[in-house]
Amino acid sequence: MANRVELGGWGETKDATGETQNICYQVKDEVEQKTDKKYVDYTATEYRSQIVNGENFLIKVFVGGKDYIHLRVFQFITFVRDVEEIKYVLLGVEQHKTKEDPLVPF
Repeated sequence: MANRVELGGWGETKDATGETQNICYQVKDEVEQKTDKKYVDYTATEYRSQIVNGENFLIKVFVGGKDYIHLRVFQFITFVRDVEEIKYVLLGVEQHKTKEDPLVPF
């Protein structure tokens, strides 16, 4: 039961997946607006998640050189005419991070 996470608790840090990268792409335009930068490199490397009324993600993103950013993204599901639609809301961006910086809620 070591991997069990309580509702509302943050899970362990894991290697990023294709799904994690997709979440990053969904909010990339907004990230670039908030940071006032255009990212050529934009690769998710690690993430943590939290189950709430939807799912929160903390994602470490490599953005070139030795630079990383941390994203906080909320994912939720809506139903429009009985069609499931996944939506993403960027809750925050932390800049000037390194590969070694841990993913901690912000």
